[in-house]
Amino acid sequence: MEYQFTEANFETEVLKSDIPVLVDFYADWCGPCKMMMPIVEKMAEKYDGKMKVGKVNSDENGNLAANYNIMSIPSFLIFKNGEVIDSVTGAMSADALAARLDAAL
Repeated sequence: MEYQFTEANFETEVLKSDIPVLVDFYADWCGPCKMMMPIVEKMAEKYDGKMKVGKVNSDENGNLAANYNIMSIPSFLIFKNGEVIDSVTGAMSADALAARLDAAL
């Protein structure tokens, strides 16, 4: 299941999560973000129950993007115990993203 994270639910769904969380900062107009959509959806299915996988629309949740210094999108942050443990910016292969997720488990 792919989550939609917002400023309203971020603390509960991400920071207080008892499992690791992948957060994809994106925007609807972003070409590389659109390219990553099927890969992120695939990761949501693959890691269901082991890791939350979701998205933050940077345009609609500007405070969250600013809090995490998101300067380019797509940007991916992996949270564990409320802390960012990994981050990467830009499009990547499914294998490259999966390797980062595996390392976080």
